[in-house]
Amino acid sequence: MAVTIEELYRNYGILADAKPEDLSQHKDAYQVILDGVKGGPKEKRLAAQFIPKFFSSFPELADAAINAQLDLCEDEDVSIRRQAIKELPRFAAGENIVRVADILTQLLQTEDSAEFNQVNTALVSIFKMDAKATLGGLFSQILQGEDIVRERAIKFLSIKLKTMPEDAMTKEVEDYIFTETKKVLEDVTGEEFVLLMRILMVLKGLQTMSGRQQLVELVVEQAFLEQALNPADPDTVDRLLQCTRQALPLFSKNVHSTRFVTYFCDHVLPNLSSLTSPVAELDIQLEVLKLLAEMSPFCGDMEKVETNLTMLFEKLLEFMPLPPETEGENGENTLSDEPKLQFSYVECLLFSFHQLGKKLPDFLIDKINAERLKDFKIRLQYFARGLQVYIRQLRVALQGKTGDALKTEENKIKVVALKITNNINVLIKDLFHNPPSYKSTVTLSWKPVQKAEAVALKRPSGEDMGAGSTMKKQLSPPLPRRDARQIYNPPSGKYSATIGNFSNGEGGGEGAIRHLRFVLYGQNTTAKGCVQALRDA
Repeated sequence: MAVTIEELYRNYGILADAKPEDLSQHKDAYQVILDGVKGGPKEKRLAAQFIPKFFSSFPELADAAINAQLDLCEDEDVSIRRQAIKELPRFAAGENIVRVADILTQLLQTEDSAEFNQVNTALVSIFKMDAKATLGGLFSQILQGEDIVRERAIKFLSIKLKTMPEDAMTKEVEDYIFTETKKVLEDVTGEEFVLLMRILMVLKGLQTMSGRQQLVELVVEQAFLEQALNPADPDTVDRLLQCTRQALPLFSKNVHSTRFVTYFCDHVLPNLSSLTSPVAELDIQLEVLKLLAEMSPFCGDMEKVETNLTMLFEKLLEFMPLPPETEGENGENTLSDEPKLQFSYVECLLFSFHQLGKKLPDFLIDKINAERLKDFKIRLQYFARGLQVYIRQLRVALQGKTGDALKTEENKIKVVALKITNNINVLIKDLFHNPPSYKSTVTLSWKPVQKAEAVALKRPSGEDMGAGSTMKKQLSPPLPRRDARQIYNPPSGKYSATIGNFSNGEGGGEGAIRHLRFVLYGQNTTAKGCVQALRDA
């Protein structure tokens, strides 16, 4: 016979009126409350509230009480489930905390948003009671649970861990997180890897120099840098991109990028044109060159500096054309005959070459024969001439524009174009020194500026035009997320999730603006084409 509302209230009264030391004598009254989970909706809602209230007084019925509450957490009525979940933290005491955390982690798979939020709140609540035990329940499900539970448990930690109180995040707790995360990293998807790295990066113990070095070692293991790159396999390429992106924020003058830079020079640059992009819209060559450029300032001592510089030098030659040999009827080169200029590629390669060149300043003098050096300087000179014309046109186009005028699609593109061309011009000037210099500093065009200010330019002098001096204060268009959300796959160790597009040139654009966008992002165009696009825009 099912328990009634009246019986539940009567037995609740017995327990509520009893002295604490006498509660254990009323085991039968508590059993009636446990039986309330077999009643109707009203009885179940009361049982969900009454069971946890007296749970600690009946240790011999602990398993029965937790199981009864768990039954309510799985009830068909969402209001009953929410009430039962809300009360679950009251069962979290002693050895029960791991079990409660495990149950709550499984409940993260709910599709009801209010219930999902209730589970999150309950998990945070018991985390503050006993962080390590709660993590035990979470990691148990991450390592052994269903795919949807694993995914949501990892996301929970990546979001909530950084909000936990400092007194909960002891060294013991942080060490436990690091140890368990390493186990999870043995077999992860691309999205999981990104989220797990976020978890580790919030740990205070890993924010020191030695801590960041440990994280780099973890990423190196994931990147398989001891293996040759298969450029035709999009999963392999994706893995390398994901790992490199995660390592980038960790690099510094003391935590070096040497192994990644060496791998890019040894395995990626030689296969640049044959890389298979994991995303159809992604310019994989430009993506790779940008990553290499960002890493190069943090490269330490290299065993094969000359070899790596030679590879960069060869790639530069590919993207820096010789002047045309033929002329049109009017004595000028025709638009179709002019060599193609790819400014974004050249910015990345020149920057990387400039950074590594500091390690072997005599490379262009002692390691390159006279004919090749002459050829290289001719290419630099031709590229620089085209740049100066383009810079002049860009400055005129942006002169006097401030505020909202700089926020239009056209002017955002022009501002980025000016940053790219100025950077290239500065680096070329350094290489024209005798001997070549590696002293100038530039900020890569896609890196966000610290303080965005309006670009109000005066007409530059002839000297400024030749120097191509960098603009220190100018607006940069917003960068797309590099770690855009990826499609979840069951754990398979494969990096097959979708990656974010690194290009600054998102969106449409018609006519001359489309042409100008092509100039920036690696598409073929000519010096005259650049200027014509600006005039038309």
